[in-house]
Amino acid sequence: MKGILGKKIGMTHIYDQSGRHVPATVIEAGPCFIVQVKTTETDGYKAIQLGYGVRRESLTNKPELARFKKAGVAPQRFVRELRVDDVANYKIGQKIEADVFATGEYVDITGISIGRGFQGGMKRWGWSGGDSGHGSMFHRQPGSIQSGPRLSRVTKGKHMPGHMGHEKKTIQNLELLRVDKDNNMLLVKGAVPGHKNGFLIIKEAKKKKKAHKAPEAQHAQAGKAKKETKRDAKAEAKK
Repeated sequence: MKGILGKKIGMTHIYDQSGRHVPATVIEAGPCFIVQVKTTETDGYKAIQLGYGVRRESLTNKPELARFKKAGVAPQRFVRELRVDDVANYKIGQKIEADVFATGEYVDITGISIGRGFQGGMKRWGWSGGDSGHGSMFHRQPGSIQSGPRLSRVTKGKHMPGHMGHEKKTIQNLELLRVDKDNNMLLVKGAVPGHKNGFLIIKEAKKKKKAHKAPEAQHAQAGKAKKETKRDAKAEAKK
């Protein structure tokens, strides 16, 4: 499985070949450097550790600094591990750029969602709330959280007010609209988790979709098949 680390730049929109308005996210993908290669013989599984973004040596502890120097790369801000099928194509210090992906491919993107702080149940869980009338006296409160005689305790997983957001989230099957190797940029259809400048993990989609074909190409292919069918029918009729 191929992948790369990156940073969310922000959102924009483009128009596709059919003139449709498509929301998109701009991601700075790489350049990343391989810090460590894990093999079945030494670690029990196959994986690579990627580093993204340069960090000052004064902000890096000595064990990490020694590991980066051994790999021959500058201290990295964001380091994550990716499982791969074969480590033969990777080596320590190797540079991974945005062209590891191609336009039209689908990816899974993982990031930390935007934190919302402590929120009530209506915002956090979408409760409908109580009556809005002045005499109701019950508008946004949680109300009863458990029947006493039956269990005499609160059931695990009960929806309650609390901390919202700042969680690890993965959005699957996002289409790559453009890949810009020169500027290390990816243009992804739709939204991705996190705020601007938040770090992201971009991996090949697990639940793969077929590449999207433009409507013009589909109509041209259908027309070509129809013409071939008519031609074959005429040939059969002459025989």
